[in-house]
Amino acid sequence: MIKNYILDTNVLIHSPGCIYMFEDNNIIIPIICLEELDNLKNREGIVGYHAREAIRELNKIRRYGNLHNGIELPDGGTIRVELNHLNPQNMPDGMDMTKNDNKILTIAKNITMAENIPTILVTKDLCAAIKAESIDIEVQDYQNDKIDADQIYKGYREITLLSEQIDRIYDDGLPLPEETGFEAYPNEFFCIKSSDNESHETLAKYDGFRIVPLKYGQDKAWGLTPKNREQRMAFELLMDRSVHLVTLTGGAGTGKTILSTAVALQKVIESGEFNKVIFVRPVVAAGNDIGFLPGTEKEKLRPWMGSFYDAIENLSMNQTRKSAQERPVKKLSKIGDSGQKPKFSVEDFIEQYSDAGVIESKTFTYMRGRTLANAMVIIDEAQEMTPHLAKLMLTRAGMDAKFVMIGDPTDNQIDNTLVDSKSNGLVYVVEKMKSYGLTGHVSLEEVERSPLAKVAEECL
Repeated sequence: MIKNYILDTNVLIHSPGCIYMFEDNNIIIPIICLEELDNLKNREGIVGYHAREAIRELNKIRRYGNLHNGIELPDGGTIRVELNHLNPQNMPDGMDMTKNDNKILTIAKNITMAENIPTILVTKDLCAAIKAESIDIEVQDYQNDKIDADQIYKGYREITLLSEQIDRIYDDGLPLPEETGFEAYPNEFFCIKSSDNESHETLAKYDGFRIVPLKYGQDKAWGLTPKNREQRMAFELLMDRSVHLVTLTGGAGTGKTILSTAVALQKVIESGEFNKVIFVRPVVAAGNDIGFLPGTEKEKLRPWMGSFYDAIENLSMNQTRKSAQERPVKKLSKIGDSGQKPKFSVEDFIEQYSDAGVIESKTFTYMRGRTLANAMVIIDEAQEMTPHLAKLMLTRAGMDAKFVMIGDPTDNQIDNTLVDSKSNGLVYVVEKMKSYGLTGHVSLEEVERSPLAKVAEECL
C-alpha cells in the first residue's frame, strides 16, 4: 500500500540522500523544512555540511519536474514540497504555533485527516515524536541506516574443536569445519578450546579460506604489548598491511586509542611503511561548548586532540621506563626519516614530526576533496559521525592507505544530536563492511587503563 512519509528537517540533515530510500511511497517535505535548511546551510561543522548536501540532493531532482506539483523519482515513488495544510484548527490550544516543529506537526495532522492514505511523520526528534503520538499522528524514526546495537558484529567467536583440528591450524590452516554451523567473515577471530583436552586452546583468525594462526602474536609496537585477547586481535588487524580498514569499538580505557597510536608510530616512524599518520577527530563538544578557539588550525585543534597526545605521552613514558639508553635525537629533514624516538615532551615530539610532515591533526571539516595515500589515518570518536560522513571519510582513501576507526557507540558517549547508538557512522561501517577481506573489526571488552577506570566503566 502506498503511504505518505512526511520528513522532518533532522532526517534530511541526518541522511541527505534519504529521499531515495522510501521505495514507491510519497515523500512530503514541508516548506518549513526548506526554511530550516536555508538557516542551517552556513553553520560550521557537520550540521552545516549536511544541510548543504540535503539542498544539493533536492536540487538534483528538480530536473525531473516541479516540486510543488510533485516529481516521480527515478527509482519509484514521488516527492513534493508541501505549501499548504498549515491551518491550526485541528491542533490543541496548548501548542505554540510559532515553533517550526509544531508547524510541521500541523501539516502532518491536516494531511492525515485530508488524504485517504496512511500518513507517517519521520523524525529523529524525540520530543516531536512524543507530541505527534499524543495528537494521533503515526510517527517513525528513520530506519534505513539503523543497526541493532545488541547484535552488532563483535569480530570474534568462541568455538570448540578437536585437538587434532587445532593442530592443523598451525600446519597449513584449517578449512572452516561444517559442524560449526555458521558462515565466518574474512578476518574474523576464533577463541578456540579443545573438546578433548581442557588445557588445549588457542586464538586464530579466519583469512577467508582457512583458520590460520596469528602472524603478529609475539610482536610489539613502539614498546607496547597487547594485554588481553581482544587487544591481541586488534593488534593483529592493525599490524596487517593487507587489512585496509580496521574498526575498533569499546568502552573507555579498553585500549582503542593507545593501540592504534602505537602501531601508527611503529609503522610510520620506525619501519617507514607509511609516509605519515593522520589523526582525525570530530569537533563535537561534550557538554557546554566554550566557544571559538584562537590561533591557527593546529592551535585550534590542540584541545580536541588530547587523546592522541595522552597516548603518545604514555607510550613515551613506557619506552623510557623500559630503556634507560635512548638513541640521540636527529632533526628530521624529510617525510619518512625513521628510527628516532625523541627524548622530550610530547608537544616537542609532535611539533618536530608535524614540521616534517609525518604527523597531521585534522577534523572532518577539511577532508572533502582530499586523497589520503600511503598514510595511516586514525579516526577517533567515530561514533559521532553520521553514516553519510563515514562514507565521505572512507572515500578519501588513496593507494596504500590504512584507515582505523575507533569509538564507543553507546548512547552515553554520543554528543551529536543527529545520531544514536543504532544509527551512528561507526556501527554502520562495522555492519556494512564486515564481509570484505580488506576490513576487520574487534569489539574490546576489558578495561586496562586503571583499576579505578575499570570500576567506573562497570558501575557508573
